[in-house]
Amino acid sequence: MVVLVNPKSGLMWSFDAMRRAFDRHWEVRPEVDLKYQFTQSVEDGEGKARACVEEGVDTVIVVGGDGTLSTIGRVLVDTNVALGVVPVGSGNGFARHFGISLSPEKAIVQMASAERQAIDVGHVNGKPFFVTCSMAWDASIVSGFDRLPVRGVLPYVFAGVEEFFEYRPQQMKVVLDGEETLSFDNALVFTVANLTQFGGGARIAPHARPDDGRLELVVALRQDIAKLVTNITRLFDGSLSKLPEVVFRSFKSMRVEREEPTPIQIDGELVECERDVDVTVSSGGLSVLVPAG
Repeated sequence: MVVLVNPKSGLMWSFDAMRRAFDRHWEVRPEVDLKYQFTQSVEDGEGKARACVEEGVDTVIVVGGDGTLSTIGRVLVDTNVALGVVPVGSGNGFARHFGISLSPEKAIVQMASAERQAIDVGHVNGKPFFVTCSMAWDASIVSGFDRLPVRGVLPYVFAGVEEFFEYRPQQMKVVLDGEETLSFDNALVFTVANLTQFGGGARIAPHARPDDGRLELVVALRQDIAKLVTNITRLFDGSLSKLPEVVFRSFKSMRVEREEPTPIQIDGELVECERDVDVTVSSGGLSVLVPAG
């Protein structure tokens, strides 16, 4: 088993303390050969993940946030290597969905007795994602967040407020499963979810399931922002779908035609994207470690 540590994440432990925690809780499994490596960049993380696949590693545990998890996970799609996480990022949407503790040591305990589960994988113009993908203001927040010197939920809120006043919506034509056509002129939130969590405890897609072979589209328009703000608690208690102002659709394939190419958010990372976007899902493409029971 290989533990890949992102040294730029929010990990407050020293490496020695983390290693002692792994040794303490994994010592009951003498069959495990535990190795540690640090990811120095996205490319370095991808390279180390590919080496794990080539060397026949059984399990990779990421110590980092959703971005690092996604970087490593993309390499492990359609392989026999399982992916686990000790969440130390800002949002930790993946961990929150599966009930993985946000306490690093408790998460290590959970990983020691975790079960394997095959989950679906979303694809945006061929690029895999596991948690969410966003294409409107909810994507531009990432740009503002990346400029801030500190991490956490509160800076994310500040970034959202700043980007709200600068964001200019564009028209989007959406075709779901080749049948239903929708048009949005003023979308503020345009998120595709494979899991329920947006990060930070916000449940953007409360009906999303990781193993149903479908993705969830969530759309909210700018003119409804006042109503949404007054009902912000619904984003955290799982009742967001009760608001008639929010559009929810479940699908297997989606084509989005936009007026111009703009960056999109994929599992917490902002990436450049063509004008037209194709989103699909593959069933059971990634094996992940989830808490037993």
